[in-house]
Formats: sequence, C-alpha cells, structure tokens
Amino acid sequence: MAALVRQQHLDADVGYHAFGLQESDDGELPVPFPDDFQQGVFLNAFPGRLDIYSAGHTHTASVEVEVWDGQPPAQDPADWDEQAEADFESISGEVAVWSMGLGRADDVITLAASGGSWRVRVSCTGRAEAAALSEDEGTGEGVEEYLVQFWPAKS
Repeated sequence: MAALVRQQHLDADVGYHAFGLQESDDGELPVPFPDDFQQGVFLNAFPGRLDIYSAGHTHTASVEVEVWDGQPPAQDPADWDEQAEADFESISGEVAVWSMGLGRADDVITLAASGGSWRVRVSCTGRAEAAALSEDEGTGEGVEEYLVQFWPAKS
C-alpha cells in the first residue's frame, strides 16, 4: 500500500481561468507557462508543466498537494466536480505554482531530490461556486478547491 510522503497547502492565483504547476526553474522548458494554454481543458500536460483550467475567471484557489511513494488510493469521482490524470516529467524534482498575472509563486513543491517521471491526479470541487462568483463579484478566495496527488510513474 502506498504511503503519503509529504503534503502541503498552497494558494493559487487564478487569472483568465488559469494556473499552472511547472518546474520551479522554467529555463529548460520548451514551452513555459502560459504559452499554448488551452481554454476549457481541465488538465493539460506539457514537458515539465501542468496547466489547470479553473471555472472561475479571477480568484484564489485552494490547492492541497500530496506526494506519495506509490499510487494513492482512488478518489471517488462523485466527490469531485472534475478529475483527471496525466504524466509529468520533472527535471529538478521541484515544482512551483505559476499564474498568468504574477508568474512564479514563492512556495516550492518538492517531489524528490532530483528529476524523474511522475503520474499526477488533479481533483477539483467548488467549480460552480467559482464560476458564479466570477460572474457576480469578480473574485473569491478558497471557493474552488484542488487536490493534486503526485506519485512515481512505473518504469
């Protein structure tokens, strides 16, 4: 059975329905965030980068990140508004939240001491509320909640 290695909470600045998880140092990436961001695609993977499409236009999303030593227990899809998985290749083992307006956030997510291949599952709830806030007030904080789970990809 897989064990949880580390867990951390982050706030993601969402602008234009977007935020990303990307290599902490994006200098080696062929397509850094937000280049080629696709509106409407919940989770889109690029080399060293994961784009996440939010239901809200401009707000602060609550993001819980978990790093596991193996595949974590499945999340019940009924508990989430959206859920998707992707492969993720990390060069450094360190990832940061990136936003369209602010660029790289200060917090670093440590996947491992060095790069490697990962699998990631992103689950989200609060999407209808985030969309409604965007239409009515323009912003919100912590209404849209994400769970992002990383685990080593099988070789």
